[in-house]
Amino acid sequence: MKKLYPITLSRALSRALSSSSSSSSSTSSSAQSIAFPLKHVTKGNFESALAELRRHVAAADFVAIDLEMSGVTSAPWRESFEFDRSDVRYLKVKDSAEKFAVVQFGVCPFRWDSSKLSFIAHPHNFYVFPRQEVPIDGPSYEFLWQTTSIEFLAKYQFDFNACIREGISYLSRGQEEEALRRLSMAYEDELSDTWCNLKEVRDIPINRMADVLFSERIKNTFSKWRDGLLRDGGSQLQLNSNDSKQQFQTVFFKMRPALSLAGFTSHQFRLIQMVINKHFKDLSYIRVNGDDLCSQHLVVYTESKDDRGMLMKEVKDENRRVAEMKIQAAIGFRHVIDLLSAEKKLIVGHNCFLDIAHVYSKFVGPLPLAAEEFVSSVNKYFPHIVDTKILLNANHVLQQRMKKSSTSLSSAFALLCPQIAVSSKSTGLTFQQCVQVEVQVDDMRSSNWNSGAKHEAGYDAFMTGCIFVQACSYLGIDFKLHSPSENLAHNEKLCKHVNHLYLSWINGDIIDLSTGNKVAELFGTNYFKKKYLNILFENIVLIWGFPSKLKAREIRECVSKVFGPTSVTSVYHLDETAVFVQFSKPEFVSDFLLLKETLEKSDGPISVLHPLAKLLEGGNTHAGNYETYKEICSSPISKVLFANQAEAVGIKWKGEAVEPKIAVESKERSSFWEENAVNNSTRSSEKSKQGKVHNAKKDMLGGNYEIIDSLYAAEVNQIRTNNL
Repeated sequence: MKKLYPITLSRALSRALSSSSSSSSSTSSSAQSIAFPLKHVTKGNFESALAELRRHVAAADFVAIDLEMSGVTSAPWRESFEFDRSDVRYLKVKDSAEKFAVVQFGVCPFRWDSSKLSFIAHPHNFYVFPRQEVPIDGPSYEFLWQTTSIEFLAKYQFDFNACIREGISYLSRGQEEEALRRLSMAYEDELSDTWCNLKEVRDIPINRMADVLFSERIKNTFSKWRDGLLRDGGSQLQLNSNDSKQQFQTVFFKMRPALSLAGFTSHQFRLIQMVINKHFKDLSYIRVNGDDLCSQHLVVYTESKDDRGMLMKEVKDENRRVAEMKIQAAIGFRHVIDLLSAEKKLIVGHNCFLDIAHVYSKFVGPLPLAAEEFVSSVNKYFPHIVDTKILLNANHVLQQRMKKSSTSLSSAFALLCPQIAVSSKSTGLTFQQCVQVEVQVDDMRSSNWNSGAKHEAGYDAFMTGCIFVQACSYLGIDFKLHSPSENLAHNEKLCKHVNHLYLSWINGDIIDLSTGNKVAELFGTNYFKKKYLNILFENIVLIWGFPSKLKAREIRECVSKVFGPTSVTSVYHLDETAVFVQFSKPEFVSDFLLLKETLEKSDGPISVLHPLAKLLEGGNTHAGNYETYKEICSSPISKVLFANQAEAVGIKWKGEAVEPKIAVESKERSSFWEENAVNNSTRSSEKSKQGKVHNAKKDMLGGNYEIIDSLYAAEVNQIRTNNL
């Protein structure tokens, strides 16, 4: 496990900060709460807890979930930015889900009790750890720990020992299928040492005198034992040597006399196999895999070739059964995920796109490369998902009230569930009557519950469910009219919000898991539209590796001197080594990239005279369009600095990515001119102007930049204006 630098914008830390104000006022609760702990589940009580959870989920109207992870972002530039397009945002979520581990998984089924007019919640807090239970090729599991997440978990008394030593392991569906495939291949392989003896050991060279003496002693021992069987008819099966009794024990295996072998090295076992195969046709060496990962080595007497074949098949079948049981046992916590998927219950989370990505990555299989493939596959396993953060922005009354507070989990819980979290007087707001929620853990039950431990995944899942039922009440859903046979996901007042998840809360991107499309309209998204309306991805150039002393203002000045004072609309730092520059026109992107390439190939005194000299100083400055940024984000590599990331990925600047765009622009301009019947003289005039620009570039390389600077900008603007 790797240790990372502190990152302030982690999901875990933000939840801690947002909850501090609400938790400090919890002592003013209007009613005394009853404290009893969550249902904590480790590998020791997993089987019984799973059986109990099956009953609760089957009877539930919905199930709330929450995850605690070992981290969120593997580098600062992998944070969510407003300049992140939706496909890039998915790639960042994918990177997070693949690199970090789930250490706690909260599952809380909610059932409507019509007799008490309240919901009954059953919070479960599962400790999860990716322990390698089934031998597979390659190294053991690896994941990252983010220091801010460790600090956050430690602050709230997270039990790291319980997680690592007692955490429930798991296999994804993909890992289970691969393990069963390999098991089937091994079963069919007659030479596999998993099932019977190694025939290829006949070719082991015996060069050492110790191996010669050992092989001869083993041969004599087996001969004496077999001869005793044949001579005495099975009445005398004990070896006479006291030394042999320590390593050989006569037993019956599958109704056949056998010697159990113990105290030998792996090399000696191979020599034993060689001796058996070479000198004894009526003895068979086998290895039986035990339930406790231990293997039993035996030499079994068989009466005939057919009897030997039957023995081998029985051993192979037994070993396969044991191996399949090990694989089933290794599925572990995925049984919970399979349960939620099979029951098709409504799954409720809070800002849960990353949570769902973790669920898919850990328990289904590798995350697809594209967001469209991901949401399509997720929808097959979990057809009904609700994000409470969506609901908090879907109702006018809720939206107005939440404006006075954060929509974080703890803040929303304090505002909407004052009878559980804090007194409603502390918010200064008057809320409608809350939906009653009772908590049951084993034999303990309370309508005013305090777990005694905040920010555990099980408790956060409980808070998420409570927020959901209160938000549903604001949407006009009357649970008093709710029938247990009714699927809550199909409620007409809720269904339009089902499967809508925030792909990015930063810029308000919402994706529909049912269709894979971005949701165009949502009540309350005007804030995002106004703030990020002017982001045009085709106008963005990515620059990295420039001198670290340069600030955004200086970079804007360098570029504006060449392309005009209004050519750059914004400059945004990804980190200290990379920036986004958004131009006012998309054609400036290709112009900038070509000019940069031309300047770098020139032998002229550009380091002193050209406006871009400061930007290109040092010879390490690279640039690309927005697709280059996407390609860098898609790499599984994660360097702390973006410039190092680009270098590791192997991207400096791809001219071929720009040239096709220029060719397309040329075709578009030709088509435009033809459609508007521009005559040949006009075209000649344009070519003449372009020639001036070309000469201007040459003059710039020659050193007359003060004069040519304005001429170049004027000519470029004039040509672009004519073409537009």
